[in-house]
Amino acid sequence: MATISAAMVKDLRDKTGAGMMDCKQALNENNGDMEAAVDWLRKKGLSKAAKKAGRVAAEGLIGAVTAGTRGVLVEVNSETDFVARNEQFQGLVKMIGQVALDAGADVEKIKAAKVGAVTVDTAIADAIATIGENMTLRRVAELKVGQGVVSSYLHNSVGDGLGKLGVIVALESAGKADELATLGRQLAMHVAAANPSAIDAAGLDPEAVRREKDVLADKYRQQGKPENVIEKIVESGLKTYYKEVCLLEQAFIHDGGKSVAQAVKEAEGRVGAPIKVAGFVRYALGEGVEKQESDFAAEVAAAAGQG
Repeated sequence: MATISAAMVKDLRDKTGAGMMDCKQALNENNGDMEAAVDWLRKKGLSKAAKKAGRVAAEGLIGAVTAGTRGVLVEVNSETDFVARNEQFQGLVKMIGQVALDAGADVEKIKAAKVGAVTVDTAIADAIATIGENMTLRRVAELKVGQGVVSSYLHNSVGDGLGKLGVIVALESAGKADELATLGRQLAMHVAAANPSAIDAAGLDPEAVRREKDVLADKYRQQGKPENVIEKIVESGLKTYYKEVCLLEQAFIHDGGKSVAQAVKEAEGRVGAPIKVAGFVRYALGEGVEKQESDFAAEVAAAAGQG
């Protein structure tokens, strides 16, 4: 039996909105497995927000750089939000993005690349020494198309190509580049807001689909529904699930009366050629990173020699 800590219970509560005792029972029933506990709560109808994103736990900036048929996203983390407003740090993130545009999505290759007389790794070390705070190049993503555009969108922007949430979208088409770029930015804004998991159902993680089917089936099984009815309900439920998590099936944020797929199809008339959504990447600052909460007032007092 796994030891269930208060922190684990709190984390599950933050993710699901369920009661503390329900969260503790869910973790006990599933031997401390967080994902299984989330599913357990959903099956019991106790999860109020199973898909709610966890709190962002790291500071820094997302950088986006695009150039025609190529585009990259980079995430550079810092210890505090103050550094994200620092011009030197912002310049560092922009520089790393430019290097990534040529070097690709390999973090180690980017760190080893030279900018003038120094490597990117050295430039990061110099910034750490100057600003006095730890910084890391956490991750990089790259999209390319043979013909078409890669567009970007930065939310909570603090400067050109810099923000707290970044998206790049790749569109393959032989059509007008300017019209494609406009559509690409609209789609990037949609991805930022709607956070799809994949372009279509074929791109979804099979394990995620299996879990969704299990949750739906168990939920109605507990209600006493016969198996042949459950099978039909699950298939219907999956269609709803796909509309929630697949980009092309989601309601377009710029016109809720149509799906993204319909919006792309309509745009083909303006672009003058077929359009294929070739890929997208969405980076939210600090997602998946745990950061110890601290008493900011106590830190300031200690720095001033008062603590």
